[in-house]
Amino acid sequence: MKRTSFTTVSGEPIAPLYTPDDVAQSNYETAIGHPGQYPYTRGIHETMYRGRLWTMRQFAGFGAPEDTNERYHYLLSHGQTGLSVAFDLPTLMGRDPDDPLSEGEVGICGVSVSSLADMEMLFKGITLKDVSTSMTINAPAAMALALYIAVAEEQGAHPSNLRGTIQTDILKEYIAQKEWIYPPRPSMRIVTDMIEYCTLEMPQWNPVSVSGYHIREAGSTAIQELAFTLADGFAYVEACLERGMNVDSFAPRLSFFFNSHLDFFEEIAKFRAARRIYAKRMKDRYGAKDPRSMKLRFHTQTAGCTLTAQQPENNIVRTAFQALAGVLGGTQSLHTNSMDETLALPSERAVKIALRTQQIIAHETGVTNTADPLGGSYFVEALTDRMERGAEEYFTRIDALGGVIPAIEKGFFQREIADAAYRYQRALDSHEKTIVGVNRFVEADEPVTIPILTISPEVEIKQRKRIAELRATRDAKLVERSLVALKQAASSGANLMPPLLDCARGYATLGEMCSALADVFGVYEEAVVF
Repeated sequence: MKRTSFTTVSGEPIAPLYTPDDVAQSNYETAIGHPGQYPYTRGIHETMYRGRLWTMRQFAGFGAPEDTNERYHYLLSHGQTGLSVAFDLPTLMGRDPDDPLSEGEVGICGVSVSSLADMEMLFKGITLKDVSTSMTINAPAAMALALYIAVAEEQGAHPSNLRGTIQTDILKEYIAQKEWIYPPRPSMRIVTDMIEYCTLEMPQWNPVSVSGYHIREAGSTAIQELAFTLADGFAYVEACLERGMNVDSFAPRLSFFFNSHLDFFEEIAKFRAARRIYAKRMKDRYGAKDPRSMKLRFHTQTAGCTLTAQQPENNIVRTAFQALAGVLGGTQSLHTNSMDETLALPSERAVKIALRTQQIIAHETGVTNTADPLGGSYFVEALTDRMERGAEEYFTRIDALGGVIPAIEKGFFQREIADAAYRYQRALDSHEKTIVGVNRFVEADEPVTIPILTISPEVEIKQRKRIAELRATRDAKLVERSLVALKQAASSGANLMPPLLDCARGYATLGEMCSALADVFGVYEEAVVF
């Protein structure tokens, strides 16, 4: 089949050849520079991976807390260097296992955590002050962080000893993933409270991981992922500035989370453009003086939306190229998807292959020997410039709508992503784009030959029984007082983290904490967008 057009996965046209003329407008010192120097296009560290490899952080979580705890010990014993928690859908939605709306979902897509008792079991035998932990949770992020801190306190650690990241990026929920509880404006208040608390009490903790990953998984282009993610990040910065915080007090602990899709060079250019845009905006618009405030630090996950149920072993190859793009793009942390994730939660064998993929890139390919080895490529630099221009055009459109929250309320992001997803699907249907094993090189009646992890219904029964026992044995009056104090703080405008910590220590459940705030803030319903 002869190709009639050459474009990136996102549909951006690609010239047959790139020359110095394509980067003639780029000044090396001001636009590209050296690694570890403003505007950080080539990386935020001078020596990059010669000095330190990226953190190999495999996303894990399923079943009951003890099931995931066993997986954590398995991963740590095989060389993983950080933990990453995947929560089940009820937890992500702020619901306990015995909530009627949790039926059939407990422990299925992640681990079920609804109380301090669950969090204690999740990290049994793991000293939290000695490990970096990432938690992917958004609407109930403040509650999950309170539970995590309470476990650390029981181990004798102060919050200031803890290292890690909690996602907390509620704006991208309204844009893409749709796991919200409260309306956007009170949700922004909760995020700002968390950033303020962590700035004062948890200087090693990243209170927000601004996430483009889910925006891309929803069907966006690379430029949309870049622009919408950075716009969300800048909205959090502005909220903290409105609170009266100094930009250099909190910005060094903001982090980002990007998708690494299959168009190798487009992804590398996206990461490089992100660093440059962020550095310039933090310095020029928000007045950052500390170089750390201008350095965009990010975690990368390979693209789940590119994995196929057909010929699933091909997913190992897809993941390897995506991981390599993340490394060549200068990521600080990396998760590699497992070959079976389009079918079920990953098996131990598939997880090990995914981790070994990172280790092979790190130790066998030679790509860590020099910083930004593709820097100066006419093609890569031209793509980086195009990414920056495209993102700036989107910033102008978002500002014209009044900012990120008004744009969400008007359905702007949702329409842009839906249109991009539709165009891509049309390209697949017409065979303008190829997915191996799906619309070309197809094998009829192919059996699935890889083992699949299944979650027993017993997990839900167990978790429902546990929460019933917890409610029967805890100090009910203490829990009630702590929930009343939480509502009072929500009504008064006080920072919510201290009362949430009191709730967690008293074994109030995550669902009870979320419901208490819903009584004050209300529950969000999205407007229909056509």
